[in-house]
Amino acid sequence: MYTSRVLTLLLFFVSLFPPGGTQAPPQDNTAQKLIGAWRLVSVEGTDANFHFAFDHPTGLIVYDRSGWMSVQIDVKGTRKPFVNGAAGAAEEKVSAFDNYVAYYGKYTLDLKAQTVTHHLEDAIRPNSRGVDNVRWFEFQGNDRLLLIPREDGKGGVVDRKNATYKLLWERIQ
Repeated sequence: MYTSRVLTLLLFFVSLFPPGGTQAPPQDNTAQKLIGAWRLVSVEGTDANFHFAFDHPTGLIVYDRSGWMSVQIDVKGTRKPFVNGAAGAAEEKVSAFDNYVAYYGKYTLDLKAQTVTHHLEDAIRPNSRGVDNVRWFEFQGNDRLLLIPREDGKGGVVDRKNATYKLLWERIQ
């Protein structure tokens, strides 16, 4: 009888202090909130690296549980099929290439800096392989994600308060 009481008390006290603490680290909550597919809602400003003139852009960004992400953006949202089938004329190919953004790779979160870094494994532009695209992130409710690129286009970083290039995404339900 005495042994069972001691064992019961011991189990009770152990349950008060589970391994790893009582709360999941905030990284898990933020990462969990980021996971999913997001549709591009709007783009404000101009990309400092490629100087795209966004005009009714469409896009999709996906973050998965294993730490991978991918993004595709049609800069003008008006891509048309090639006139002569899949091959396309040289001008059509240039236009299709120049008005599209696509890349994939691993991503990491820095909660202190409030950034997500896209570690590009490959991209539509071959020179982007191996590049790290750092974005400040901000959740607006449960279904909106604001990403603000930090790059200034000259190898430096824009101050967040002065950042004018912003991409607003909406969670796809």
